[in-house]
Amino acid sequence: MNIEGLISDLAFILLLGAIVTVLFKWIRQPVVLGYIVAGFLASPHFEYLPSVTTEENIDFWAQIGIVILLFSLGLEFSFRKLLNSGGSAVVTALIIITGMMCSGFAVGHLMHLDYINCLFLGGMLSMSSTTIIIKAFTDMGLRQKKFASLVLAVLIVEDLFAVLMMVLLSSIAINNSVEGSELILSVGKLVFFLVIWFLVGVYVLPSLLNKIRRFLNNETLLIVAMGLCLGMAVFSVYCGFSMALGAFVMGSILAGTSYAERIEHVVTPVKDLFGSVFFISVGMMVQPAILFNYWGPVIILSAVVIVGMIIFGTTGMLVTGQTLKVAIQSGFSLTQIGEFAFIIANLGMSLGVLNDTIYPIVVAVSVITTFTTPYFIKMSEPCYSLIERHLPRKLHFLIDRYQKDADRCEAVGPSWGPVLKRYTWRTILYSIVLLAIAIISNRYLKPYLADLAGEWSNLLALVITLLAMSPFLLALMLPLSPEKTGVEPGRVPRIVMSIFRYIIALAFVTGAVLSTYSAKAVIGVIVSALILMALYFSKRVRRSMSRIESTFMDNLNERELRRSGKKNAIVHDLHQAYMTVGTACRFAGERLMDSNMRNHYGVNVVGIQRDANYIPIPDGRTRIYPGDTLTVIGTDAQLEKLLPVVEAEAAQPDTLFDPSQVKLRHILISDHSPLIGKTPRSASLRDTYGVLVIAVDRGEEHIDSQPDCVFQDGDILWLFGKPSEIEKLK
Repeated sequence: MNIEGLISDLAFILLLGAIVTVLFKWIRQPVVLGYIVAGFLASPHFEYLPSVTTEENIDFWAQIGIVILLFSLGLEFSFRKLLNSGGSAVVTALIIITGMMCSGFAVGHLMHLDYINCLFLGGMLSMSSTTIIIKAFTDMGLRQKKFASLVLAVLIVEDLFAVLMMVLLSSIAINNSVEGSELILSVGKLVFFLVIWFLVGVYVLPSLLNKIRRFLNNETLLIVAMGLCLGMAVFSVYCGFSMALGAFVMGSILAGTSYAERIEHVVTPVKDLFGSVFFISVGMMVQPAILFNYWGPVIILSAVVIVGMIIFGTTGMLVTGQTLKVAIQSGFSLTQIGEFAFIIANLGMSLGVLNDTIYPIVVAVSVITTFTTPYFIKMSEPCYSLIERHLPRKLHFLIDRYQKDADRCEAVGPSWGPVLKRYTWRTILYSIVLLAIAIISNRYLKPYLADLAGEWSNLLALVITLLAMSPFLLALMLPLSPEKTGVEPGRVPRIVMSIFRYIIALAFVTGAVLSTYSAKAVIGVIVSALILMALYFSKRVRRSMSRIESTFMDNLNERELRRSGKKNAIVHDLHQAYMTVGTACRFAGERLMDSNMRNHYGVNVVGIQRDANYIPIPDGRTRIYPGDTLTVIGTDAQLEKLLPVVEAEAAQPDTLFDPSQVKLRHILISDHSPLIGKTPRSASLRDTYGVLVIAVDRGEEHIDSQPDCVFQDGDILWLFGKPSEIEKLK
């Protein structure tokens, strides 16, 4: 590798990217578009500027960018957010992806593409851009709206489906066919490894990070996070998947820990650096000649994205019981494609199955739809008003009644529904762990023992396998206690679920024995079952399995438990919680003695974490600032009451203030001015006009503004404020 050429190419594209993105900031356009334009300017297709020496150099940096981008998306994902997003987001995302996949496949067929290119085109058109939508909502002050939260939940689910889609498209591209058995095998393999990674990661990582908490400053945390990211990416390739998938999984695991915000903070500069290189590499694929020849498909695909997202997004929201207004606002917000379209296109190019003309066409579609996104978001309300006026009364009545029925069904469910859900998840998770043990035993343990133990190898392998399986078999068979679920299911559902779990456990034991022996399989199964039944009634074993499961659930909910203090009891009913002070916390800026937290909420603040500094046992004169992490001791009820007050965040303004709206101007005091004889304080210029007196010119004398400076005839006042208000004063 030519190191000098590698560095010179990186320097060139970053300098060019910096210039172009500053320009795009100035004209108030998304930075992502600036990167794409910079990539085009740095490519050989733009002859008026020097181009990079070797495009492989940029591909090298871009691959790192993809890994870190997916890791950052995983940090924002978290399985807790997926569970909280509810069925509405999942159903809406499925409708959008299915509809857009079919639309993209149909358009690709009309463009005379083969079926693999049609599938890739459908995948690229089915994913809205998380980056662009969040940027648009923030700029327009819509983050607190109901439809915005629903759209963000849909984007979370789409991110997960996008990762699954990448795996499926890779499998289809490699096999060059769409076979049901191959797809089922690929999906099963993916789900299996995802669950195993998730279980191991959730059980190990939070506990490990908590043990080394005192050593984790920002520098060390960055090294640990990037090491875990790249390590999982390499392990993912070893398991037969892409690096991007491993990075996304590691990000989603870390998103559930109490370090998620800090990791996201320290990783952001790295993500911005390598992410910019990736988007610049996307821009380098733009070929004006191809765009000129294929301007028709660019326009058609842009229209398909906009119209399709509006139709399928609105339909998905209506199907899940949202109001017509919220559904239309959501559909109009999803009218673009972005980073995942580029990642899927990059995947197709790397596999050598994607038509060379599709990449620049999709980039052009992304640019067009990104430009139009804010306008369609603004158009959503006028379009809703128009549709509401012309919608037939019967159809309007049906939509409203369906929405009310959906709300009623969501509020009322079966009394033992939570128990069934937990039993189902528990059975699936433990079954996958048991399957992993069986695979490891057959693939690695038996060949190893065959050389080591000779004729006893099969028996030894069976014993070790059953011993490794036994804790999870017992956990699978153990019933859930009512106090853990909060519900006592009926006798019949409880018996049915128990029989079902016993059958699954017996099937795993039988499979382990049959994989080693044939004639003596029945005897082995009976003996194993008797051993398991004996262990089943062991209180010590049951306590151990309960502790393992409890540790896993605590690690899964570590972030929430740390904030609320639950399961962190220190004495009697007192718990210790860690709360981060929000921007709208009413205590922010106050001293502890003035906040009256002890009097109003009955809690004690025993420590304050401020960046890298920790203040133990702060005195009453210590001030509280946004971003501080307060160590608070109180009862569950007290902490639950205090938490929303401390972590309150300021709502986004409807419009962002532009600093260029205030200027420095001067006015002359004439002989009939009512300001003569008054001072800046007595004239109340700040309160009445919102302007500040900076200085006074009196003849040749320049006087810095003072509250008691008396205005005289002929004075020139230098004022800072809005020009319109200064004109009123003038």
